Amino acid sequence: MKNNKTKRHDDRTDLVGEHAFGDIGQIIFLIIFSIVWISDSFFFKYSTISLDTIPNMVRMIIGFPILILSGIFAKYGLGIVFGEVRKKPEIIEKGVFNIVRHPIYFGSILLYLGLTILTCSIASAIVWIIIVIFYYYISRYEEKLLLKEFGKEYKSYMERVPMLIPIKFNRANPEE
Repeated sequence: MKNNKTKRHDDRTDLVGEHAFGDIGQIIFLIIFSIVWISDSFFFKYSTISLDTIPNMVRMIIGFPILILSGIFAKYGLGIVFGEVRKKPEIIEKGVFNIVRHPIYFGSILLYLGLTILTCSIASAIVWIIIVIFYYYISRYEEKLLLKEFGKEYKSYMERVPMLIPIKFNRANPEE
């Protein structure tokens, strides 16, 4: 029985699958963000009040490195997942997958954040928050597929590598 919420890559038996709405959702959010960001940042400027208070240089010093990081995570994540054909499905733990479990999604989140910082668009920041929630939702769905496929091995990977933000929160037992 096929799950209608899961997109399979029929030509790639080494991939477990992803949320069926993932690709179209990413395209829809890219379009929405682009419209809001461009219209607010360059035409109407209805929520870019802080542009006057935060110097261009400060915004560039923060925004451009975030944009560069977004490209690194997306490029190397896509290269590892789709550039290498494996004999069978396996947990990918090398490269950027050693930093976050979903580096391609993290790269996209950073892209939107970097653009938002460059123009200080509050409207774009609101759309960015919705996009982060979307990526969290599809990441959780895909992790359920991976847990079903790999069980304890993926659970162990989840404990070692953060999901979307490369910060490992200490979940140590306070009684230890």
